[in-house]
Amino acid sequence: MDADLIPISALQHMLYCPRQCALIHLERQWAENLHTAEGRLLHDRADVPAIERRHGVRTVTAMPISCAGLGIGGVADVVEFHVGEHGERPYPVEYKRGRPKAHRADDVQLCAQALCLEDMFKVTVEEGALFYGMPRRRQMVMFDEALRSLTRQVIEQTREMFISAQTPLAVYDAKRCGGCSLLDLCQPRMLVRAGAVTAWLAQQLRDEKET
Repeated sequence: MDADLIPISALQHMLYCPRQCALIHLERQWAENLHTAEGRLLHDRADVPAIERRHGVRTVTAMPISCAGLGIGGVADVVEFHVGEHGERPYPVEYKRGRPKAHRADDVQLCAQALCLEDMFKVTVEEGALFYGMPRRRQMVMFDEALRSLTRQVIEQTREMFISAQTPLAVYDAKRCGGCSLLDLCQPRMLVRAGAVTAWLAQQLRDEKET
């Protein structure tokens, strides 16, 4: 993949937590935990490049995709090509561990894949699917204008962070941070406390100058 392209996986990280995105993609830090190990096992089959045809559907795994216009690229877990009246239409399928999420980070990652496929094949990709390991079934995702707009917005935010090369400060959220494999590297609770102390000291200095 072109080094100048933003990795599609970074968009998912960005929407979930900008600091996580920076630690992984700017600082090149990584740590394994139960969640990432489960995700890696779930991806084992999809990570092997292959092409097969079954029941009239051509399935490509580990397919390189990109969109120069948006400056993004990556590898799609699975792209199915369904035959319709206008020929084959790509249908992206992304594998995820666990259950469907309340946030839209996974949806944005899948939508970015769709935007790449549209650019590559000059067709409209209206929907795709997320396959979650816990219920072991697909969740259909419609690529409506709201999701497309959000995806483009996240692309620009990620690009701005990459250009600035600045890692955002920690913002601790128990529900989000608890499942993050980078928790020990990030130290959000410690950094948040340190930030509070710094702010308190700065306020004391300002008060002293005013008296």
